[in-house]
Amino acid sequence: MQTINFNYFDYFFSSDKEIMQWDVIHNWLSNHSYWAQNIPYKKVKAAGKNSFPIGIFHAKAQIGYARIVTDYTSFGYLADVFIIEEHRNKGLSKILLNCILNLDWVRELKKFMLFTDDAHGLYQQFGFKSLDQPEKFLIISKSTPYEK
Repeated sequence: MQTINFNYFDYFFSSDKEIMQWDVIHNWLSNHSYWAQNIPYKKVKAAGKNSFPIGIFHAKAQIGYARIVTDYTSFGYLADVFIIEEHRNKGLSKILLNCILNLDWVRELKKFMLFTDDAHGLYQQFGFKSLDQPEKFLIISKSTPYEK
């Protein structure tokens, strides 16, 4: 698969799984996200290793992350997107989304989706929209929270 490695001012973007700082990712998802509170470290690392992750780094410290769950041919799901507070409002999320949506294989996906409670405006700028026929989509959802 296409590897991402590029600089944007003082930031480095990479899809290299070997440099992902899984402890940082776990800490943020487990303690700061609304969707993965208390998620175990091993689940964060397994999810990242079994997906297409993209990290954002500043001075070698991981400050952002996203991952794509995909079959690389027809479907992709954007998950676990975050940028830590101190690095927000610098255009990093837009650079990240541009990067993701311009990957050759992502452009060829028939469906690319995500769920969000609070960032509709950001994602709509990139062409994401609400489901045209939500009644056609079905889901099994387990509401049991992760336990530490």
